[in-house]
Amino acid sequence: MSTPVIAIVYHSGYGHTKVVAEAVLSGIQDVAGVEGKLVSVDEVDAHWEALDGTEAIIFGAPIYMGNLSAGFATFAEKSSKRWMEMKWKDKLAAGFVNSGSQNGDKLQGLHAMFNLSQQHGMVWVGLGLHPGNNNSNGSVEDLNRLGSFGGAFAQSNVDQGPDATPPASDKRTAAHLGRRVAETTLRWVRGKA
Repeated sequence: MSTPVIAIVYHSGYGHTKVVAEAVLSGIQDVAGVEGKLVSVDEVDAHWEALDGTEAIIFGAPIYMGNLSAGFATFAEKSSKRWMEMKWKDKLAAGFVNSGSQNGDKLQGLHAMFNLSQQHGMVWVGLGLHPGNNNSNGSVEDLNRLGSFGGAFAQSNVDQGPDATPPASDKRTAAHLGRRVAETTLRWVRGKA
């Protein structure tokens, strides 16, 4: 049996969301027996068949003006050719979003990714963490400091570059998502064998 591949399909307008995608990849790489692959939506046309051959796809995008970036939305629309033949049916799916503010309507973007996965007949994997930083002993250094359940949230200060933001806790949360999807993928593949 070949090594299961998990693709991270992401859009990054200013480099911040690419940092989050790389953190997700690092989490995947922590798990033996799976392979992670980054695919920018700007280069997706060369990777459609590779995506068809994956066991899981993790979606990632920045939130602009309260919604997914246009670059990611274009990818989602282009994926309709896959939808016509249900090429992604029964693949695992997950997602992460990044915005300048702590809320930034991130949940709406994550819901759009979830809806995309359901259109394709995919099986969604959530974050699997309690919220962090939600009590008097909490800290902005906590995993899941922004309190998401459906996927990973990240926040990048708008006046800083991707070398400085998002913070380490958000990158660790993204890595947790990558590990969770990788571990779930191994169980999923064993169950299908």
